[in-house]
Amino acid sequence: MASELFIGLMSGTSLDGVDAVILERASEQVLIRHTGFEPYPSELRDILLALQHPAQDELHQTALVSNQLARLYAKAVNQVLVSSGIAPQQITAIGCHGQTIRHRPEAGYTLQIGNAALLAELTGITVVSDFRSRDIAAGGQGAPLVPAFHQAVFGATGLNRVILNIGGIANITVLPGTGPVTGFDTGPGNLLMDAWATKHLGKRYDGNGDWAASGTVIESLLQSCLDEPFFDLPPPKSTGRDLFNLVWLASKITDRMTPADVQRTLLELTTVSIADAILKHCDEVDEVYVCGGGAHNAALLNGLRGKLPHASILLTDTLGISADWVEAAAFGWLASQALHRAPGNLPEVTGAKGERILGAVYAS
Repeated sequence: MASELFIGLMSGTSLDGVDAVILERASEQVLIRHTGFEPYPSELRDILLALQHPAQDELHQTALVSNQLARLYAKAVNQVLVSSGIAPQQITAIGCHGQTIRHRPEAGYTLQIGNAALLAELTGITVVSDFRSRDIAAGGQGAPLVPAFHQAVFGATGLNRVILNIGGIANITVLPGTGPVTGFDTGPGNLLMDAWATKHLGKRYDGNGDWAASGTVIESLLQSCLDEPFFDLPPPKSTGRDLFNLVWLASKITDRMTPADVQRTLLELTTVSIADAILKHCDEVDEVYVCGGGAHNAALLNGLRGKLPHASILLTDTLGISADWVEAAAFGWLASQALHRAPGNLPEVTGAKGERILGAVYAS
């Protein structure tokens, strides 16, 4: 494969904004050339949160917001191109994940919005989007999709390695020394902690987990959360805001629970559910490499080190890709796979009936 440039765009469950990565790919060699970030305006974030649930006139609102997202994606693309000095004509394609507003694989669908046709018009660059639907059509979960990228760029070490992405939802990719790659969503990552911090602190997240560290785990609340049937489901499995949200949490808390203690318990929930998943599916793990926003939560990482004492826990920066940009890079890579008619899913991970070429193409 000759060297090509792709742009990967990722706007995840945390609803903080758009990550943009210019990715150079030659065969399986991947190089991050430049990065950028475009934050969501607070009013856009509020609308997207509201669209997570059925509401009056939601189809019209979804279409309008999809156009608004396309313009924001185009802004992110243009800014990363200008800052890098790379011309749009040098980019083969944009891989745009879109913003998930519903993820219901058990009902046979997933919905990521962001008008890809408009994005192609605004940028003059071919856009590949809607990566998840084909996997679901083939009987899969449509998620997680990044394990195929993890295997391509972080695999083949002879060690039992886990790539842990802690975004709004946490997911793991198990790269064993021998045997097939597996992976799945483990449950909440930052999602519940961020929502609780927004509600009680007026902040979008609990920096470094400092507020959580000031509280005490409420064992009854932790157990009530861990009783959620999702945690006992075997992989393949995936989840999102459709299940884990403040309404779900409100059904489990009482007025006698202090906000700081609830936050500490939510941090423990994320830590325990991740560690349990790793121990159950990669009990002889040697290395855990962390990416996503949760990679910057010191309290969370310290908790994981306590529960996985025999594994080294480092950031993916050590492997050559910054923890902040792994997912965006993955969708640039998935766009490359689509245009080269190569599969983008791992059936062992998603549960699909076989490998599939993922993504809808809007040619420039």
